[in-house]
Amino acid sequence: MKKQIKIPEVKVHCGIKYVALFGSADIDRNHPLYQEAFGVARYLAYHDKVVINGGGPGVMAAATEGAESAGGETLAVTFYPVDMPEFEGRYSQNNVDKEIKTANYIERMFGLIDRADAFIIFQGGTGTLSEWATAWLLGHLYYGNHKPIILYGAFWEKVMRVINENFFIGEKERQVYRIARNEEELIVLLNELEAELRDRCHLPTPEQLVAKDADPHTQE
Repeated sequence: MKKQIKIPEVKVHCGIKYVALFGSADIDRNHPLYQEAFGVARYLAYHDKVVINGGGPGVMAAATEGAESAGGETLAVTFYPVDMPEFEGRYSQNNVDKEIKTANYIERMFGLIDRADAFIIFQGGTGTLSEWATAWLLGHLYYGNHKPIILYGAFWEKVMRVINENFFIGEKERQVYRIARNEEELIVLLNELEAELRDRCHLPTPEQLVAKDADPHTQE
């Protein structure tokens, strides 16, 4: 009997509510990357975003802790391995509000990608690379309804320069991601990306909504 693994389907996204954070599982609380992920997740939670991660240690635990510190909502898509000694699996101290358990690594990755409206990719290992590459590929395949990708950290500039110089990367593939070197640039990018999604769906801006509410001629 063949097992069917469902890939994320194309969806129309008009805003950013659910944000998945991908990054290394092999760092502790004292690592600068942990602190960066914590701060980013805290900012997202302060702005009413649901923070999604894979339920493991490292950046994933930092994402949950950062969001929880701001009273935010957290979600983990997890997989409990039996014969994969190099996979970190579920981390007991990553205490999310809601957990979705999957049957294998691929379903876990697809579940994370499917439930997010946008992705923030931190420094990591091969697992992070697989998540980022899959999200990037789907962004290309679903271009026009693609989910935004933010590559977090100055090192991404060098990484993407090498990739663009040595792989056959098209112009549209370059448009589905942005690079934020720090939290300040991330905040600017999030605002820009949300504006782009509103434009994609022909929605009014927050300023237009405020002006409409203040206009007595629009009141019944």
